[in-house]
Amino acid sequence: MTPAGAAQCYLGLAYGLYLLRHNVELQNRFVARLKNLGNFQGAYYELIIASSLIRTGFELALEDETDTTQKHCEFAAISRKTGKKYAVEAKMKSVAGILGKTRVDGAPPNSRPDSRVTDHLRQALRKPADGERLVFIDVNAPAPRDGDSFTREPPSWINSAASRLQRKERDLRPDERAYVFITSIPFHWHLEDEVPPVMVLAYGLGIPDFGKQGYFRLSEIWRSKQRHVDGHRIMETLGRYPHVPSTFDGSLPLTQEENQKRIVIGETYLFEDLGEGGVVAEVTSVSVSEPDKQMYVAIYTVDGDAHIVTRSMSDSELEQYRLHGQAFFGVPERCPRNIEEPYELFEFFMDAYKDTPRNTLLQMLKDRTDYARFETLEDTELRLALCEGWTLGALSSSPSKAP
Repeated sequence: MTPAGAAQCYLGLAYGLYLLRHNVELQNRFVARLKNLGNFQGAYYELIIASSLIRTGFELALEDETDTTQKHCEFAAISRKTGKKYAVEAKMKSVAGILGKTRVDGAPPNSRPDSRVTDHLRQALRKPADGERLVFIDVNAPAPRDGDSFTREPPSWINSAASRLQRKERDLRPDERAYVFITSIPFHWHLEDEVPPVMVLAYGLGIPDFGKQGYFRLSEIWRSKQRHVDGHRIMETLGRYPHVPSTFDGSLPLTQEENQKRIVIGETYLFEDLGEGGVVAEVTSVSVSEPDKQMYVAIYTVDGDAHIVTRSMSDSELEQYRLHGQAFFGVPERCPRNIEEPYELFEFFMDAYKDTPRNTLLQMLKDRTDYARFETLEDTELRLALCEGWTLGALSSSPSKAP
């Protein structure tokens, strides 16, 4: 069933506590803050950010909050992908009547969502930072609607929040550089409604090539994404919050019978419906026909014979296949996705040809009049030039996808 806002709040908090205890430490002081109505909001948002960073692949180091001799950031985060260390600050706007706040310590419910962005940012930048900074600020506002349903169009506060960050950047000190994420995780505003969308604005404060508007070549966007890969991965994880898994051990949520008959590529099985006594064969590939709820299994027997056998799929098996693609059959491939933007097509080409030998790439260009130019390029530059050309060529033949 589709969860309501209350379920997302509850499950997100519970799963966040589990991740914190399983990966770092669940401190008694933190639990006490959650149980205190006046401190709940701050601890709740810190938990959202901590669990999101854990799911992104960060190792967290909690601060000693009993040390009152100096200011502390919320915690430190170390990227397992890049090795970079970040000081993390998480702030949520206080609104009267929401998450335990009153008129004494909360803004009016009808105040501008981005009204506290500059203040929160200033407070975050005052904290000492060992390494680079990650600053998270939640506007604590209801999700925008289009009639009876929520809209996924950017809300009005996105542009005004970006303008505030741009103004702050004009008088920025060298030590105030930060990856800033303005979020709207509004489940607690819509407890009985369908799940509203999560909104995230990413901005590089003092970082010229992260989260900035402008016109860029596809290859420039790719290079920037490699330089700031941690920031991009955080943004993707926040957009999927809370993303609670169906199982804790990573297994697929199938029945015992479905798991027993599950086909894994590369494994060998006895196919009892082939021949008189069945045939032992290795599975080499699997294709799925979703309308027919059928899988077509290519097998190779020990005698060297190839066959195609069919198997029916249950509704739950089809659902897991749609979520995981070929990984459902044990192949660690990217899940299939619809390409909606030019850069997504460019990334698809880059991923498809990332392991293609240089000589093979050059062979594809042998008939071009400017072949000599490509010969002088380094491997990465050669792939970028090729994939950019293929993307623009595909877009020129499809006006609806024009950049």
